[in-house]
Amino acid sequence: MKLHELSPAPGATKETKRIGRGHGSGQGKTAGKGHKGQKARSGGGVRPGFEGGQTALARRIPKRGFNNIFGTEYAVVNVSDLERFTDGTVVDTELLKASGLVKKELDGVKILGNGELTKNLTVKAAKFSAAAKEKIEKAGGKAEVM
Repeated sequence: MKLHELSPAPGATKETKRIGRGHGSGQGKTAGKGHKGQKARSGGGVRPGFEGGQTALARRIPKRGFNNIFGTEYAVVNVSDLERFTDGTVVDTELLKASGLVKKELDGVKILGNGELTKNLTVKAAKFSAAAKEKIEKAGGKAEVM
């Protein structure tokens, strides 16, 4: 087989509709745009979201609160989730990602104190709740702020 013998699978390609090429084409004269009006003109049409002068949906819906662009958002992991690791493991962001406990680290990982921990772990995270720090240290581990 040579390069010039290659062709796409049947049905994979579609002929483009050639509009405005005379009466015989079936798409001549107005080229599928109808007669006159804003949408028939060159460059005509309305912007996205325009509703013909009616108050747009984005303006009709009530607004609440605000989004703090300087706020920090942490990926949270509970102490009970750390139970899956073996004794003496150094638990950091990379390990949490690899194990599937954290999908995106966002602005860092915060360890929360929900649940119990019996394993001796060294946990490295951006933040710890007071309860989480206490439980990690009670189990013989270390809580290190990165």
